Amino acid sequence: MPLAATNGRDRRSQQAAGDEGAPVTRESAGGSPYAPHGESETAAMLSAVGVDSAEELFDVPESVRFDGEFGIDARGEREIREELRSMLGRNDDLVELLGRGHYDHYVPSLVDHISQRSEFLTSYTQYQPEIAQGFLQVLFEYQSLFVELTGLEIVNCSMYDAATALGEAATLADRVRSASGHRVLVPEHLRAERRDVLANYVSGTDLTVESYSMADGNVDLAALDDLLDDDAVMVYAETPTVRGAIEEGLGDVADLTHDNDALFCLGSDPIALSLLEEPASVGADVVVGDASVLGLPASYGMGLGLFATREDYVRQVPGRLVGASDDAGGRRAYTLTLQTREQHIRKERATSNICTNQAWVALRTAIHAAWLGPSGLVEEAERAVEQAQELAARLDAVPGVEAPVHDRHHFREFVARTDSSADEIAADLADRGFAVHALDDDLVQICATDHDDATLDEFVAAFEEVTA
Repeated sequence: MPLAATNGRDRRSQQAAGDEGAPVTRESAGGSPYAPHGESETAAMLSAVGVDSAEELFDVPESVRFDGEFGIDARGEREIREELRSMLGRNDDLVELLGRGHYDHYVPSLVDHISQRSEFLTSYTQYQPEIAQGFLQVLFEYQSLFVELTGLEIVNCSMYDAATALGEAATLADRVRSASGHRVLVPEHLRAERRDVLANYVSGTDLTVESYSMADGNVDLAALDDLLDDDAVMVYAETPTVRGAIEEGLGDVADLTHDNDALFCLGSDPIALSLLEEPASVGADVVVGDASVLGLPASYGMGLGLFATREDYVRQVPGRLVGASDDAGGRRAYTLTLQTREQHIRKERATSNICTNQAWVALRTAIHAAWLGPSGLVEEAERAVEQAQELAARLDAVPGVEAPVHDRHHFREFVARTDSSADEIAADLADRGFAVHALDDDLVQICATDHDDATLDEFVAAFEEVTA
C-alpha cells in the first residue's frame, strides 16, 4: 500500500524514489518509511562496502538472534504486578554501608516535585533555545555552581558518570599536551571499575594507564616523583580517596605534575568540594567526579559526571556548554554555545564521542544544591567528616578492631582492620542486616551518610557481636 505524503519529508522521499515520481512503498523503502532506499540504491551501497547483503554487515551469534518469537505469555496488569512484587521480595533487606563512589544522601521531596514537571521530564537536548529557556537557565546555574566550587572557569553539562569524565580528561590531556609519551598515572587505590572504564576509553589511542603507590591512604609523593618524567600526559588524584581519606598533599602532587609538563586531574564531588581545598587553588587543571551525590539516591549504576577545566581548554571540553547572552529585545537569554562532539556537524573536528548528556540529572543536582544553599552544603560536608570520625572511634573501641587504618581525616567512609576474616565479618554482618565491603583478608570498609543515623547504634552492636 502506498504511503501517504503527509509532509515535506515524505514528498521528498517520494521524489527520491525515481524520476517518475512514483510513490514510495514500504517494500521499495527497504521495509521502513524512514529509510527510502530502493533496490538499486541498496545494491550500490552494499557494493561500495564489499558485501552482498545487509545481513553480512552484522555479526550476531545465533544464540541471541531474534527468531520471531519473544516467548512471553500475555498477562494482565494484576498478574505482572504480583510477579514483580514476588521477585523484588526476594531481595535482601540490608542497610547498605558500602560507599566507594556510591552515596545515598537524603534528597528533599522538592527535587522530585520540580524535576518531574512535564516541561523538564519530557525535554530532549536543548538545541532550540526559543523553547528551552527554563531548562537552559537551570543548566547554566548548574555550571555556575561548579565554577564556584572548583575555581575553574569552564564546566560542561554534563557527563555520564565519574568514570567517563576521567576517560575524557585523559584524552583531553593527550590532545593539549605536547609529549613524546602517552602515560596516564592513577592511584593504586583507584576503584577497579573506574580504572577499567579509563582503560577502555584510551584503548583506541596511544595512551597507557599506570598506577603509582599510596602511603597511608594518600599519594606516595616519592613514588610518584620516581614515575614522573616528560612522557606523562596526566596525573590523576582523588580527595576524598576511594577509601575516604582526605588527600593532604594536593599542592605537592600538582607541583610534581606541572614540573613534568603534565596535566593534573583531581577527582571529588560537590559536597566534599564545599568544604575541602578549592581545586584551582592547589593547581588542578581538570576536575572530575560524580555530582549525583546531590539530587539522586545511590543507584549503583546511573550517575552524573562532573567535568570542569581551565578556560585555555574550552574548545577541547567534551559534551556541551550553556552560555548566557541577550536576545534581540535586550533580554537575558541562554543557548548551547559549544557542542564539541560535532559528530552531527563536522565529524572530523569532534573531540569526543559523548552523545547524550545527563541534563535531567544535572537539573536535579542544581535543584538540590539551590535548596541547600552554600551553608547547607557546608553542613552536609561537615556532617560527613564528623560522622565518619565518630563511627570510626566507636568501632576502634571494639576489641580486635583498628579504625581507621589510615591516620588521616576521613570523609563519609574509612577502612577498619580486624583480627578476624574480613569475608566472614562481612557475611555475618549481612546475616544481621548490614552490608559492608571486605577489601582484603583483614580489612573492611564502612561508609555512613545522613540516611544511616538511626541505624548506627544497631550496626556497632552487630559489629561487636561478629568480632567477639
